[in-house]
Amino acid sequence: MIEIWLNPACSKCRTAVSELDAAGAEYTVRRYLEQPPTVADIEDVLSRLGVEPWHIARTADARGLGVTLPERTPEQRQAWVQVLAEHPRLIQRPILTASDGTTVVGRDADSLAKVISAG
Repeated sequence: MIEIWLNPACSKCRTAVSELDAAGAEYTVRRYLEQPPTVADIEDVLSRLGVEPWHIARTADARGLGVTLPERTPEQRQAWVQVLAEHPRLIQRPILTASDGTTVVGRDADSLAKVISAG
């Protein structure tokens, strides 16, 4: 089973769903703008991805949302996580997690293939 965090208005999300359907993968959808991830959810995804919070942030969207982003430093890491929890629109999408823990930001065919094979 795969969980996909998506925004239905996003073309990359729609592509990911099409790929999951074409592969016959079982998945659940989390519309993360309607069901925002908690700080713990974001920490879990970051751990699985092996990245820092600014690596999954849509920084170009911050200005339009009136959000001032913290510095990209270890000392500001928790502030970043909090900003992503408070403004989920800033989270890259789609994020897919397979039942074995494999997690990807599914913006390309290789990432999608990786999570589908782990599904």
